Amino acid sequence: MDLFTFWLFLKVSLKKICSYSRKLTYGSLLKAKPDLNTTLPVRQTASIFKQPVTKVTNHPNNKVKTDPQKAVEQPKQLFWERKLSGLNAFDIAEELVKTMDLPKGLQGVGPACSDKTLLSAIASALHTSPAPITGQLTAAVEKNPGVWLNTAQPLCKAFVVTDDDIRKQEDLVQNVRRRLEEALMADMLAHIKDTAADVEAEVKGEQVEKEEL
Repeated sequence: MDLFTFWLFLKVSLKKICSYSRKLTYGSLLKAKPDLNTTLPVRQTASIFKQPVTKVTNHPNNKVKTDPQKAVEQPKQLFWERKLSGLNAFDIAEELVKTMDLPKGLQGVGPACSDKTLLSAIASALHTSPAPITGQLTAAVEKNPGVWLNTAQPLCKAFVVTDDDIRKQEDLVQNVRRRLEEALMADMLAHIKDTAADVEAEVKGEQVEKEEL
């Protein structure tokens, strides 16, 4: 085989290869679908700048069940009643008001719980909580009050109010009301007496002026 024949063979082979590649390229262009998307291309790399994000919270799966009672109640510190110790009440004359004596059935529980602190704690519970005051119902609170303490109740042992206690309290209220009524009546009579004395003094003064004229 001479060189001329070999050159012709290579030339024909290259033409066939080029024509075949052109057919493949043209066929791929015909089969390709046109891209009708007119949006600008966006880089897929991570951005270092802050971008706004919309948070969807009204999805049904995002609803969280909450207890409304726990949401209303505020957490309480253990033995917060000890902060009330050392507080005293004074009247308008800046004299110390004598505190009332607690019944024998009310006994304090917990560390450093005095009668004054217990009285302040019970008064606070009556004014701030609509629940009944029963005291610490668990007997284990005396052994370990830091674990078994019920913060919704004052630092006192469980007690029961009997009918006799209610009658004694009613009698006490009636006595206080009667004393208050007597004091108001005496004050009113004294005011009427002073007013009558002032009127009588004015009348006498007018009579003296008329006699002098």
